[in-house]
Amino acid sequence: MLEALMKIFGKEKKSSREIARNRLKVVLVHDRASISPEVLDNMKDEIIKVVSKYVVINKNDMEISLANDDDSVALVANIPVSRMKHG
Repeated sequence: MLEALMKIFGKEKKSSREIARNRLKVVLVHDRASISPEVLDNMKDEIIKVVSKYVVINKNDMEISLANDDDSVALVANIPVSRMKHG
């Protein structure tokens, strides 16, 4: 049961092979989308600024990436929210 929850919430340990494979996927998607890593980092910084106005987030566990579909590229953001900000 705990293992299933860890998998759902992204706390599953990944092998070096899986990590390398995921990194390669990210590089390939960036190439196809013509977005440099620097531009993606800038986008991440701006998203952090905007989202942080409304909620407290865990920046260390935040993941932003590009996902490739057959005919499109999607920006995927996983932003852990600690709590809402009031007023």
